[in-house]
Amino acid sequence: MTTRIHIVLDPEDKARYRAQAEREGKSLAAWLREAAEDRLRGARDRKSLRSREALEAFFDACDEGETEREPDWDEHRALIERSRVRGLDPT
Repeated sequence: MTTRIHIVLDPEDKARYRAQAEREGKSLAAWLREAAEDRLRGARDRKSLRSREALEAFFDACDEGETEREPDWDEHRALIERSRVRGLDPT
């Protein structure tokens, strides 16, 4: 069973949404349904970091993707000072 809903949009928003839907080869209704599903999926997939274990697991997962060594504080300070002296972005 399906049901209809009515939403109120500014004309400019409707035009932007419709144009994007057309670029993706979808109707406005299909595009809005997909956007709503994406939003729900994102909220559902977002993990809660309410415990120490969850937080540690999060940082462990972040560290797994790192390929380079993190500079120590003395290296950071030297880089900041070189940038300050030259007034340029070193990267």
